[in-house]
Amino acid sequence: MAITPNTDRLMQILDESGHKYNKEKIEEAFRYAEEAHRGQFRKSGEPYITHPLAVAEICAEMNLGTDAVCAALLHDIVEDCPGANLEDIRQHFGPEVEKLVDGLTKLVAIPFEDKEEEHIENLRKMFLAMSRDIRVILIKLCDRLHNMRTLASHQEEKRRMIALETMHVYAPLAHRLGIHSIKQELESLALQFLDPIGYEEIRGYVEDKYGQNIGFIERVQKEISDKLTEQGLSFSMTGRVKSIYSIYRKMYRQNKHFDEIYDFYAVRIIVETELDCYTVLGLMHEMYNSIPGRFKDYISTPKPNNYRSLHTTVIGRDGIPFEVQIRTREMHEIAEYGIAAHWKYKSGAKAGEDISKKLEWIHMLLESEQKSLDTDEFISPLKIDMFEDEVFVFTPKGDVIQLPAGSCGIDFAYAIHSGVGNKMVGIKINGTIAPITQILETGQIVEVLTSAASKGPSRDWLKMVKSGEAKNKIRAWYKKEKREENIEIGKGEVDREFDHIRKGLSDEEKERILLSIASRFGLGSVDDLYNSVGYGGLAVSRLTGKIEDEIIRQGKGQTPPRTLEVTQTVPGKKETKKKQSSVIVEGLENCQVKFARCCTPLPGDEIVGFITRGYGVSIHKFDCPNAVRGLDSEEKDRWVKASWTEDAGENASNSFSASISMIVADNIGVIASISMTLAELRIPIISLNTQPAGDGYSRIHMTVGTRNRGHLNHIMERLKKNPEIMQIGGGQG
Repeated sequence: MAITPNTDRLMQILDESGHKYNKEKIEEAFRYAEEAHRGQFRKSGEPYITHPLAVAEICAEMNLGTDAVCAALLHDIVEDCPGANLEDIRQHFGPEVEKLVDGLTKLVAIPFEDKEEEHIENLRKMFLAMSRDIRVILIKLCDRLHNMRTLASHQEEKRRMIALETMHVYAPLAHRLGIHSIKQELESLALQFLDPIGYEEIRGYVEDKYGQNIGFIERVQKEISDKLTEQGLSFSMTGRVKSIYSIYRKMYRQNKHFDEIYDFYAVRIIVETELDCYTVLGLMHEMYNSIPGRFKDYISTPKPNNYRSLHTTVIGRDGIPFEVQIRTREMHEIAEYGIAAHWKYKSGAKAGEDISKKLEWIHMLLESEQKSLDTDEFISPLKIDMFEDEVFVFTPKGDVIQLPAGSCGIDFAYAIHSGVGNKMVGIKINGTIAPITQILETGQIVEVLTSAASKGPSRDWLKMVKSGEAKNKIRAWYKKEKREENIEIGKGEVDREFDHIRKGLSDEEKERILLSIASRFGLGSVDDLYNSVGYGGLAVSRLTGKIEDEIIRQGKGQTPPRTLEVTQTVPGKKETKKKQSSVIVEGLENCQVKFARCCTPLPGDEIVGFITRGYGVSIHKFDCPNAVRGLDSEEKDRWVKASWTEDAGENASNSFSASISMIVADNIGVIASISMTLAELRIPIISLNTQPAGDGYSRIHMTVGTRNRGHLNHIMERLKKNPEIMQIGGGQG
């Protein structure tokens, strides 16, 4: 027996929202819609009213207000129900509901003979509707979400078409509006239909990993809860595992192994104030070891869609990494519901007036009153604000192609297929021949012209394309198709590098040097090295230091003190990342080097080495108390001379981690201002801990990336200009 749809769950959501709703008006809208849709059924066999009711429930969960919930219940009336009209809706429910239903009705696709025209027209209608009332698009997103939840009842071809449109248009739109909860669910639902094999494979990974660590999240939450309660903080907390689609993106688009995903587990902590966010961050780093390079401060530097939160990844006591997200309640509302969060605090049509400045251009469309804009007139504003870091263009068949902002026709061709890019000879934009290097704009229709006689991509294209995908495909073609040419080009570049470093070397000497270097890169021959340089897989600049080292080593006729490359191991990774600085230890080869924490040496300090038992050579500052005592003890023979190479610490990367200790005024925003200063200097924050110091002050211990002693001093000089910092000192961490 079929269950008769009712508003019980909808009313429960309204009651739990804590906001004032006109329930009588909503009940009347439900009865009106139920009567209008009577006798209509969905593909699943359910009464049709179940769909608008479900959409209304999602709108209520987003706190969009009485009129939006009513419009959600009535959104299919005019289109699907004979006899229904907007004037009748206006009389029963008022002009606001009529306006929303009218906007939603105009978003319904109308038939076009030209598929390209249809896509452009529907995109135009969508943004014009947004210009009139942003709630139109928010309700449309709720409508699409429920359609995706019930997509299985459609035939396969229809499922794939709807899922593709969802992935290319609706999920990115939810992202731009900052509505994370809807974006994430749309992506995961669409993936099930677009790549069911990949989806199931990752779901299996997730179930296996979660099964191996049952109770981990619960244990972590208990540990954190006890600590925060002990500190007297008011908070709420949830735990989760990473979504299947997020894992899919990292594995298949970033070519990562499942074990390299360090934020598989996550804990979200919601506190009362911004200061509490930074206090909790300090407590997390006090409780757990942080993973270097995995700290993000989106509070001091919000994302373009106004997302604000602190992110840090730490290692639990079980040795399992997990991410911690820390934010205030208001930040959480904006993170989950984006622009829709404004209806959390306001109601009615006026709520849209205070939304992000990123939507100001949409209101300009309304003010223009140009209801009959042609395609060119409408598309031109779309290149600003809303899609500022991405462009969406169409193929002649109407498929949407998403590219980084600044992409050209070459990027577009390789986004379709490497074969299309490799045979590309020209493009048409909106039907007109254009240069292949022309920068593309959202809404354009792009057609790639190919020829079987094409000789392949030009090397110059590597300098013109924006997307990493295009660069990789061009390099792959040259690697496979042009080995001899690559070798010739690579040899010329390497020879020029030799001339810069040391002229007059014989071919035999160069061969010996390059063979040694090739082996260090895992290449079998000098030709393989030339080939890598020729097709762009290996920058010739990376060879400079190694060529110099080999000239010195081989030029002496004997093995000199070995230059030991310092490595830093990131917990959980199988490989090590080489730093760009190095240490020379006199008389020793093939041993590990580590820096002593007692004196924290950095390039620029005078140093000395101590041969440990089984742990390589420990590097100390020459004036370190341990070194001073050691050089005058019975173990003085274990102390050896050490020095930095000439280029140690001069590399552009922040290769060393250095600790900075500060005494700061215990004021709101002080950590945010420190983070902003470091962001301006492009200094990564690796870890951050805070402790009360009494008398209105706090002690901050921070680990940052730096190059050498001079660089660290420069960082501290900039920080000293902050009037909130009373005292500061630093060294290597």
